[in-house]
Amino acid sequence: MRPPPVLVRRAVIDPLWPAIATALALCFLLVAAAAAVVAPLTRRRRLVRLALLGALYLAMDAGLVVCCAALWLRHPRASRRDEARWSRRHEELLRRALGILLAASRRLLGFRVEVQEPPDRDQISGHPLLVLARHGGPGDSFALVEMLISRYRRRPAIVLTERLRWDPGMDVLLSRLPSCFVRRGHRDAISARLTQLASEMDRDDAILLFPEGGNWTPGRHRRAIARLTRAGRRQAAADAASNPNVLPAHPTGVLACLAGRGDLNVAVVAHTGLEHLVGPVSIWRAVPVSEPMLVRWWYEPAAALPRRASRQRDWLRLQWAIVDSWIDARKAARVSERSSAPAPEASAAAEHAAELPTEPVPEALASPAPDG
Repeated sequence: MRPPPVLVRRAVIDPLWPAIATALALCFLLVAAAAAVVAPLTRRRRLVRLALLGALYLAMDAGLVVCCAALWLRHPRASRRDEARWSRRHEELLRRALGILLAASRRLLGFRVEVQEPPDRDQISGHPLLVLARHGGPGDSFALVEMLISRYRRRPAIVLTERLRWDPGMDVLLSRLPSCFVRRGHRDAISARLTQLASEMDRDDAILLFPEGGNWTPGRHRRAIARLTRAGRRQAAADAASNPNVLPAHPTGVLACLAGRGDLNVAVVAHTGLEHLVGPVSIWRAVPVSEPMLVRWWYEPAAALPRRASRQRDWLRLQWAIVDSWIDARKAARVSERSSAPAPEASAAAEHAAELPTEPVPEALASPAPDG
């Protein structure tokens, strides 16, 4: 469902949203309190955890609208603004909001992120970057944006679906930062916008793009294969069927970014750990989550990227096949770890041994080797 026009959002929805969000947050807090009283000894306490996180998100979203309104009241005329300072303040708002949300998710839901980096990651610092990420599981986009801002000190330009304009806080904030809201059926306009974003990038900027165009689910993967088959694209359908952990990557946005900037380095981001959370029931059963969101990324310097559009499409298909293979390997490793888990007696002995003082492990041995 398309969001209302911008005039309706700014003149009607945004002014009302802080009061509405506050009332809804209070309702969530009452639900959490009632759940804590009714089932105080429940180990998982799913309803308490989810209700508290919902209350926090609503309060945070209302706070974003208020803070953005305060910034606008201080600088209502665009012609008199210091654009660099205006952008930095909104970027800081985004960083703080995502930091609070992810910290709360870690405490309440057990959500955590582990990152595996290439050893030579510093070689791409100081250069504009195109980040191509797979999209699978709830909250992965928030985690990746926060990682770009806080861990890598990048100013992200985010490519996201227009449906997220229904979130007033994110709508106002991201509309004031470099971003591209994607609407179906407007391919030429989207390509032009991405080319413009790429051409205007600074040395510490990064465009975050999800080439799959949507969150991976088994149903979407099946529908993607059926759609390609109906269109007569048999090879593409076969490629999609052989890569069950990802959706087919759409090259349009990638090609538009590369066309706008010839010296654009590319980072490919694979992650796993959340893709089995494909609906409310699976999320409910998983809370608190036991597995981390494991992120593995690698990069291609601009000089190594193909220049022809047809070769760039082939390159993107290859990268997505690598992403799929990496996810397969991680899933197999998890299954192996579970099957080789020690018996309860051995686990108790291991826990007892862990409490005993030991010699410190040398740093070189303590650091895990990077995954291939």
